[in-house]
Amino acid sequence: MATYKPVVVQAFPKLGERITQDTVYWRGYKTPVQIKEFGAVNKIDFSPVPPYNYAVTASSRIHIYGRYSQEPIKTFSRFKDAAYCATYRDDGNLLVAGSEEGSIRLFDISGRAPLRQFDGHSKAVHVVGFLSDKYRIFSGGDDYSSNLWDIPSGTEIVSYSEHTDYVRCGCASKVNADVFITGSYDHTVKLFDARTKSSVMTIEHGQPVESVLLFPSGGLLVSAGGRYVKVWDVLKGGQLLVSLKNHHKTVTCLCLNSSGQRLLSGSLDRHVKIYSTTSYKVVHSFNYATSILSLALSPEDETIVVGMTNGVLNVKHRKREEKKEKSQKKRQPAYRTYVKGRTYMPKQEDFCVSKPVKRVLRKYDKLLKSFQSSKALDAVLEPPIRLYTPEVTVAVMQELHRRGTLRSALAGRDEKQINLLLTFVARRVIEPRFTPVLVTVADIITDIYQPVVGQSAIVDRQFLRLQEAIGKEIDYQEELLEVLGMMDTLFATFTKKRATCLEENKSNGLTETIETNINN
Repeated sequence: MATYKPVVVQAFPKLGERITQDTVYWRGYKTPVQIKEFGAVNKIDFSPVPPYNYAVTASSRIHIYGRYSQEPIKTFSRFKDAAYCATYRDDGNLLVAGSEEGSIRLFDISGRAPLRQFDGHSKAVHVVGFLSDKYRIFSGGDDYSSNLWDIPSGTEIVSYSEHTDYVRCGCASKVNADVFITGSYDHTVKLFDARTKSSVMTIEHGQPVESVLLFPSGGLLVSAGGRYVKVWDVLKGGQLLVSLKNHHKTVTCLCLNSSGQRLLSGSLDRHVKIYSTTSYKVVHSFNYATSILSLALSPEDETIVVGMTNGVLNVKHRKREEKKEKSQKKRQPAYRTYVKGRTYMPKQEDFCVSKPVKRVLRKYDKLLKSFQSSKALDAVLEPPIRLYTPEVTVAVMQELHRRGTLRSALAGRDEKQINLLLTFVARRVIEPRFTPVLVTVADIITDIYQPVVGQSAIVDRQFLRLQEAIGKEIDYQEELLEVLGMMDTLFATFTKKRATCLEENKSNGLTETIETNINN
């Protein structure tokens, strides 16, 4: 009796994800650490000096976390209502934050009580920051104003009231100590110079502006609002360079990596997109559990911190490269020890003993071996095989058809099993690799269960889905044939034109030759 041969599952090429250097790099972060805050995290800011602690603004508190700590190492809670936009100074010694009541507080990192309090806004202050000279603070509030403050004297230097809606974001230039930028819900981004009494540039974003970012060189400005991230050339008077629309919902935050070669954007669609700043194409993407409000990357790109609307802080640390320690290994046998005897050719008087290879059959192969066709089909219609390896299901159906037992395996099924079969066929019949087999299966199912049509609403619905899927595929194929006919016509026209040109050239040459001979 011949041994049973397992079902041959045809291998198809897989269209895998393209692995790039960016993919490898951004996947090199550990499993995230989740930290629960008291409210939605509206701002995350890393200290620019080692050990690179970061300030998290949520609810009415500002928590300072160490890079690897899961508990705050310091807390500032001198706020009556919500706190906003806690930002470090360039030396990492001072921290400034806005508040819902309209005041701005300046803290020393080593203390708890505020060093200064600046009062001048009549409504909530959502954006604050230091100018690059370290002695002035800019702010923007819901009273539509953008103010500049002097730290030593604690007084207001100048106030700009050019926005016509809430001012919700801003940043300062690292190149010029007098320049800062604010973005507003009036769809504009304004560039201010502390030496002038009005804004020196206005950029129309087209959507309520949620975040702005200035490149370290000071020449490029990035604005985020609505679903758009736009890059502007400041040196050319605010000329739009590129407009990116890769998010499905409002973009809420922007961030640059330490080299300035990658731009990160977070959105309410739960994604963080990473762009190359040379091509402005998405090179990687992170997916999170809920909508993202804030995002920060540590100065050495070792840590990514994301704040979400549900108050969860998601912290990812980069995996450290383990240095392989040189250890004294035991001397291994020489190579000739492993290959000894492999090239030996048996002689005529030698008796060769072959080691039997135990073949492990899968469940459907065991059932096919015992001629249980219906149970074998049931085995490959289980969710793990049906959903993730449909080629196995189709291979078993093809084997049953070859044996002539496919019809008996499909017959005698209840409503639930028919529904499962029709769902699989309707979903996979349009795939070219499965079409030849599944068309036969659909034909047999229709022939067997045609008498029961109209007795079950579920089965009727699946038959209609199958009919719709096949109808769409036929229409699609007809359109492709029409396009193919048009292309054949065009190619034929080009060929005729080329042939005509060649004939004309030949005839002209022949005429010229004849005329030359006559003249001679």
